[in-house]
Amino acid sequence: MLKVFLIRLAIFALPFAVYFVWRDWARRSGREMGSTPWPWLVAAGALLAGLTLIGGVVLHRGPDTGTYVPAEARADGAVTPGRFIARGVPSPAKPDPETRRP
Repeated sequence: MLKVFLIRLAIFALPFAVYFVWRDWARRSGREMGSTPWPWLVAAGALLAGLTLIGGVVLHRGPDTGTYVPAEARADGAVTPGRFIARGVPSPAKPDPETRRP
């Protein structure tokens, strides 16, 4: 639990740290604040958004214990929740659409 908390804290704090480092570098180099061209800012934002999406996919893996069977609404009104079926167990057969009654 502590590991998850520290990872999320680091992800939250990273943009602030990058901003403070950039601000310090910009002040030391003598550049005026606001002199960065808009295309560079848009490109940097798109790059960071892409890295965030990739990081989310890599760090948050779903359960790979088997095959996912989505939720289903039956004719009698009952809803079966979605679930994972262990590997090697045959998945439930789909009902024949011609035998279904509307």
